[in-house]
Amino acid sequence: MNSKITNQLKEKYEAINQDVETHLEGLLHSKPINYWDYIQTDALLNLQIQHTVFPDEKVFIMYHQISELLFKMILSEIEQVAKDDNITTEIFTDKIMRVSRYFDVLTSSFSIMKDGMDVNQYNKFRTTLTPASGFQSAQYRKIEFASTELINLIDKRFRDTIDRNTSYEHAFEHLYWQAAGKDYKTGKKTYTLTAFEERYKEEFIRFTKFYQFNNLYSKFKSLPKEAKENKALTEAMRHYDYTVNIKWVMAHYNTANHYLNINGKTAEATGGSEWVKYMHPKYQKRIFFPDLWTEKEKETWGTNI
Repeated sequence: MNSKITNQLKEKYEAINQDVETHLEGLLHSKPINYWDYIQTDALLNLQIQHTVFPDEKVFIMYHQISELLFKMILSEIEQVAKDDNITTEIFTDKIMRVSRYFDVLTSSFSIMKDGMDVNQYNKFRTTLTPASGFQSAQYRKIEFASTELINLIDKRFRDTIDRNTSYEHAFEHLYWQAAGKDYKTGKKTYTLTAFEERYKEEFIRFTKFYQFNNLYSKFKSLPKEAKENKALTEAMRHYDYTVNIKWVMAHYNTANHYLNINGKTAEATGGSEWVKYMHPKYQKRIFFPDLWTEKEKETWGTNI
């Protein structure tokens, strides 16, 4: 064995108080790696549990599982930015564009659902999904928390009444996606929203404690003036913002409309949400990085599509 490698291995294991020979002996008993074990193919392909006999339900399940995997990749990229205290403009730009490419895949992939499922099959098996709803994707909610300051995720109707001194509990009750399952006049929440909060609210609170000051927008604003004026970075930030909050959202919206707008009448979503006003960007005007857009661009956000 190459003596240099031997010495490096010894240094590695001594640094963690481990015996290098014990670890080398372990290699004698280990199996060679193969593709199916490394990727966990068998486990992955057995996660598609249908609730009905309709073949296209499997398309629906796998599509959402693929989306969740992409969300996990996105969160990994954002985390690297968030935890880098000395991030360079080049790395920041690279990470933002990586995330944008993942969302480009998510946006184009909606054709799998829009054109890849039988409408009649969907409208039969979807009844078995009640009261589940797409807004219950905890990973997507985390992507939003990790991308921007909380004020930019507040329901537009209440944004002017909330500031940095507002308690987290009060702000949380007015996040835009609460509109998918809450009657603000009565305060009554749907079972869909209540179940989601019971499962994830405490986790979200822990998550946002770190990202309150380490989200992409806050990290960007903390950069030196020269970096904040870097054209490649600002264009990457705008591209990400537009891709997530208009292109991806509208692809989702148009797919939902394809299946739920039946004979000119809009059907209720499985979670009972008023999905048209919850999803369409012109109503909520979700913008991650408002300082990077002109007043005119923000005013017309989501209207010219």
